[in-house]
Parts: sequence; structure tokens; C-alpha cells
Amino acid sequence: MSLVECVPNFSEGRDPAVIAAIRDAIAATPGAHVLDVSSDPSHHRTVITFVASLDAAVPAALAAMTVARDRIDLTKHQGEHPRIGATDVVPFIPLDGATMEDCVALARELGARAAKELGIPVYLYERAATTPARENLADVRRGEFEGLRDEVRTNAARRPDFGPAELHATAGATAVGARPFLVAYNVYLGDAKNLPVAKEVAKAIRGSSGGLRYVKGLGMEVDGQAQVSMNLVDTEKTPLHRVFEIVKSEAAAHGVSPTWSEIVGLVPERVLLEAGARHVQLRGFSKSMLLETKVRDAVSGGESVDGFMSSVASAQPTPGGGSVAAHAGALSAALVQMVSGLTVGKKKYAAAEEEMKQAALDASALRRELNTLVVRDAESYERVRAAYQMPKEPETALAARQAAIREALLYAAEVPLESARAAVKVAALSAAVAERGNSNAVSDACVGALLAEAACKGAVFNVRINVASLDDGDAAATARGAALAAEAKRCVEEAGAHARAAEAATERAIG
Repeated sequence: MSLVECVPNFSEGRDPAVIAAIRDAIAATPGAHVLDVSSDPSHHRTVITFVASLDAAVPAALAAMTVARDRIDLTKHQGEHPRIGATDVVPFIPLDGATMEDCVALARELGARAAKELGIPVYLYERAATTPARENLADVRRGEFEGLRDEVRTNAARRPDFGPAELHATAGATAVGARPFLVAYNVYLGDAKNLPVAKEVAKAIRGSSGGLRYVKGLGMEVDGQAQVSMNLVDTEKTPLHRVFEIVKSEAAAHGVSPTWSEIVGLVPERVLLEAGARHVQLRGFSKSMLLETKVRDAVSGGESVDGFMSSVASAQPTPGGGSVAAHAGALSAALVQMVSGLTVGKKKYAAAEEEMKQAALDASALRRELNTLVVRDAESYERVRAAYQMPKEPETALAARQAAIREALLYAAEVPLESARAAVKVAALSAAVAERGNSNAVSDACVGALLAEAACKGAVFNVRINVASLDDGDAAATARGAALAAEAKRCVEEAGAHARAAEAATERAIG
């Protein structure tokens, strides 16, 4: 299962009941799991970390935003941290099996739904930004709620990506984005008299002021202490230990020393392991040397793929051919994402940059759809099986059984037809990236196209066999079945045409 992390920030850090309600809304969403809740009364802010499947991420975030909209009033909010909304920021971060394109697609989906369903305007930022001017969250949040509330009405540059040019009266606006893992890290410099030093240190270290490119920082007073509040947006390029050392050095220039530091929310174990290894001057240390890592790899390595294959290989009828066809289509979509990713950012393919970005987003959405169809296909078989197990007597029961069988068979034909339709779209994307994507990966695009064609053909056989199982006793059901079969045939022809185009592009590239 592909997972993403989501770390929404809410403008409430003092009311336990409101914080609990937001947390519970996320936890109640199937497929979402709350990992951490961090509240700060001085910042008047709560950061919740949860992980979710690609299908559950948006519903969970939307559920939390709904509670925040209904229970947080920004017109009465005062806190140290900059904010533009009751739900201030919602970033999606790729984890196991997910890509940055998946997260961009989730950000756009959440933005559209929040604007439409909640009446909250949304700004896309970081990797999801639609313009370079909004990549930096600080630029999106400039002026905070009060300033943005007035400016959005008159300044076209401040209009949201989703929703009208008018903030929600009490919930404001929300910044929704996609980004790599971020570490929220604070260093304290003694009591509040050192606040000017904290501000100078923050200015010296943040990227926007000429400091470390992947660090954002503010100097502020928290609980009577001077704090350098930082977001480390790429800890591989700017590790935590380096940040601390520079903060310490800059503070020392003002005659001040750090008293303690803290991490808000969660942190990848790699970050702390690197810091610890640096502190005790370990050489050649890596995560692979950890006992726990070896145990996890031995126990659970390859579980998702092997687990699915084991289920298919079992003597049970599900998951069967229809689920495997959908899975093949999802793998094809993943290859489109890979080839697109290998194309974007290369000067040689600058003319195809936007097309490849869109192809990656479309493939991400199709991969999610097909992964859902893996499960739905198995469920559709269970409907058919249950219908055939209904009683045949008395006569009224027989009629009900026959009607249930017809509906179950039609549903069991409609589900793989959805897989076939999606596979056609994936085949078209595969052909496009084979034609105009990175030529070094053209064979990968071709494999994707052939896999999509196979997925389509496999799904269509499932359509046909279920339609063929319909009796002739219901003209309407027979007509529906015929229509499904006719569309299925067209899908195979389209997928085949795209696969042939991808093959031709590959042959040309190979020469």
C-alpha cells in the first residue's frame, strides 16, 4: 500500500476539546492513522501528524478542516506564529510507495474540495504551487489573516488557487502543498532579554536572508524565552547537526549560548542518527548497522508485493484475474510516473516539461484508481457468489434470486470495464512519454504501454464472461450487458493502438 504523511497545522493550541475533536475526525477516517499531536499555547497552534493511504489522505484532511472551520474563529485568535487560516497549512509528504506527483495530485484534490464543500479558499504552495511566487509558504502567508483578508479583494496576485477572492469570515484561508519531509526544530537562547539575538540568528540562518538554503527561521518569544524557530525543509542537504552548530556559532557572536532545543512533531530516525554519529565522531555509520533495521527488513521486507502474490496464488477465488488486471494497470501507471520524472528538469526536454508534469499527475491519479479497483473487483465476485447462494424456493424467492444474480453479474462486468477504461488512459500516457519523454527510458515507457494493453485485455475478458453469464429473461439487463461488451471491445482496440505507437517510438529510439 502506498502511504503519505500529512502534517496539518491548526490555529488552536489552548482548547483541549477543540484539539481532540480535530484529532478524532482524522482518526475516524478509515485508512488514516494519527501518529502525533503537538500543541503550543504560546504559538496558539497545534500540529497533527498522520499517515494515510492515497485514498484516505484527502478525506481525513477534509474531515479535520471541517472541524477547524466550525470551531476556530480567527477574528478572536492571538498567537506568536504567523497564520492565515483556522487550518493554516496542510502539506502532503510522500512515504512508502508514494511519489511527489501523488502528493501534488492530493493537494489539488483537497484544494478543490475544500473550496467547494467548506467555502475555504486554498493557496497551493511548495511543489504543488501553480506559480513560482507561491512556492515559499512565507510569501503565501504574508500579511497573515488580517492583511490577506483585505488584500485578496483588490490584488489579483493574492487571489487563491481555489475558491473566490474572499476569505472565509472566521476560518480564513488554507495553504495546501506537497513537499519533502520537514523537521520543525527550535533552539532556545535563554530568557526573553535575548529576543533581539534570536531574531538576528534567525535572519543569519534562514535561506531567504542569504543563510542556509533549506532553512526557514524566525526569532520569537515563547514562554518567557528567546526562541529561534526553524523549519528544516531538506535535512539531507542541510542536516540538523549543521543547523545547530551554525545557530550556536551565530549566537556566540552575540555572547549568548543555546540552553536547549526541541523537535516539534515527528522526525525521521535518520536525522537523529546522523546528529548522534556526528557528535560522537563515528565513521562509516549507516542505518543498516542498526539491529532494529535488520529485524524489520527480515520480518517485513517485500510484504506488500509478496502478500498480494500469495493471495493470488492461494486456492481462494479472489483476488483473481480482474484484480490482477487492475494491478497490472497500476504498475503501468507507475512506469509513466517514473519516465515523466526522468524527463522533468532536463534541458534537452524543456519543450515537453509541462506535458511530462501533467502526465505524472494523471498517472498518479490513475494508479490510485486502479489500486482501488484491485479491491473492488474481488468484492464484485463476492456479490455474484452471494447471489448464487440465495434460496431458490419458494417461487418469490427464486425471482428475487434471479434478479440479484443479474444485478451482481452486471456489476461484476462494470467494475472491470472501469479498469479497462483506466488502462486505456494509461496506455495513452505511456505512448506519449515514449514519444516525447526521456529517450534513455523509452523501453520503460514501452513496457508500461504493453502492460496497460494486457491490463485492458484481461479486464475485458472479465467483462465478457460476466455478460455471457446473463440469462435471457430480462431484456433490459441483456441490453445493458451488450452495451458493456461493445464498449469493452472499443477499449481493447484503443489500448492496442496506443501500445503499437509506444512500440514504434521505442523501435525508432533503438534504431
